[in-house]
Amino acid sequence: MIRFSFFAAASALAIAACSTTPAPAPDTDTSSTTVTEPAKPALSGFELGLKTADDLAKAGNVPAAISRLMQLVGDTSINAEQKAETLLRLGTLSLGDGGYNALAAVNYFNEIVTKHPSTKAYTTAVPMLAQAKSKATSLKAIASSATATRSEKFDALFALGDHDEAVDLMTQYNLNVGNEPLLAMYQIGYLCDDSSLTGKLYSVTDRDGTAKSLRFCDLGK
Repeated sequence: MIRFSFFAAASALAIAACSTTPAPAPDTDTSSTTVTEPAKPALSGFELGLKTADDLAKAGNVPAAISRLMQLVGDTSINAEQKAETLLRLGTLSLGDGGYNALAAVNYFNEIVTKHPSTKAYTTAVPMLAQAKSKATSLKAIASSATATRSEKFDALFALGDHDEAVDLMTQYNLNVGNEPLLAMYQIGYLCDDSSLTGKLYSVTDRDGTAKSLRFCDLGK
């Protein structure tokens, strides 16, 4: 009986020891800790100008993008590389869809070639100048052709950048003009969304699908 008592006591102590084993330390893994990224540096005035123009062009308002770049190219604080880059973008937009100004494109590319030959933009400007000259020559031929229709002449004049002459031709002969040149006229400032204006009404669909009823801002049209 004594032996059994000692054995029972020893067993009880062993069980008690097991039941009081310290709990494991809490997980201290910090692998999921959020790391804050450093703030991006603010854009310079030049970079902001280019970005604004890019955003406008992507949204389909090329005339406004060109206007922004024209402001930027006149900034005396930019260096030769920046000016040449701006001129290159001006020429590219003016020559491309929605730019409607091949003559201006010729001038922009020519300025890079003649005044900024040591810049990175020069290599691209050389073939672009040749392309712009070729397009301008073709458009001039159509505009002066005796066999071209009035609508063809309007398209050629407007694409050249002779906007006043194109608009005069359009209004004089009441030409039916497509949505794209009409939208460009609105973006440039020939047509206005103003119900107080008089004259012929032009229905135009904007880039976002909004239908607009426009009239010439100049009441003489």
